[in-house]
Amino acid sequence: MPRFSAHIDYLFKERPLIERIDAAAAAGFTAIEGRFPDGVAAADYRRAAMRNNLKVLGINTPQGREGEFGLGALPGRQDEWRASFAQTLDYVEAVNGLAIHCLAGMVGAGQRCEAEAVFVDNLKRAADQAAAKNIKLYIEPINQRSVPNYFLYQVEHAADIIAKVGSDNVFMQYDFFHVQIVGGDIIERFRTYQPLIAHIQCSQVPVRHEPNEDGEINYPYVFAEIDRLGYPFWVGCEYIPSTPRTEDSLGWIRSYGVVPRQ
Repeated sequence: MPRFSAHIDYLFKERPLIERIDAAAAAGFTAIEGRFPDGVAAADYRRAAMRNNLKVLGINTPQGREGEFGLGALPGRQDEWRASFAQTLDYVEAVNGLAIHCLAGMVGAGQRCEAEAVFVDNLKRAADQAAAKNIKLYIEPINQRSVPNYFLYQVEHAADIIAKVGSDNVFMQYDFFHVQIVGGDIIERFRTYQPLIAHIQCSQVPVRHEPNEDGEINYPYVFAEIDRLGYPFWVGCEYIPSTPRTEDSLGWIRSYGVVPRQ
């Protein structure tokens, strides 16, 4: 049976961030993930996770300036990337996190070749630094309909980047929402690249609501299939609840053992 984590920048947003951690635990989740938690001290984040006995999975690198959506592949911004990555690495270590999602950023068509070289070089350096602290790195293909000009949007390109980095500490974060929009064939592509995939995220297409049966993706089949294929890691619930109160959107997950704590 899949193990589900709560993405606290999507779920429980009706509360302040620290209260989202408490709410995730109360709803029955045993792990959380999210973006870089600007304005929340690592000690407070860790304390909230520990008191709820929650694992902290991935945290994103900062998004940079408004409209950039990351710095990892931006030519000429390497110094800023290194500083932001160091900040994220320190934070993830402080909260006992397991991984960092390295946001590539938005790149114009004429910069893609240079951007790839920058991204590969940045990841090589970062992979060694993270490995020394037993923290994994993730890269994620993100569709360009949701994030126009995002550098990394194809699963196949992500696999090629990982090969070029040449580290056993860089993995793919495989979000069914993005993969469905960019080409579909989500199970066959998952099967092909499963050795590189260390984390999954899910939401329904096209509305990005909860992963039930009200959309393009047949999630009961998908979850059964990744189980059959022996996927051993977490599935992140990165969806926009269709209800004002997040708890009211969680009916779909009860059959997978995520039930409110008593």
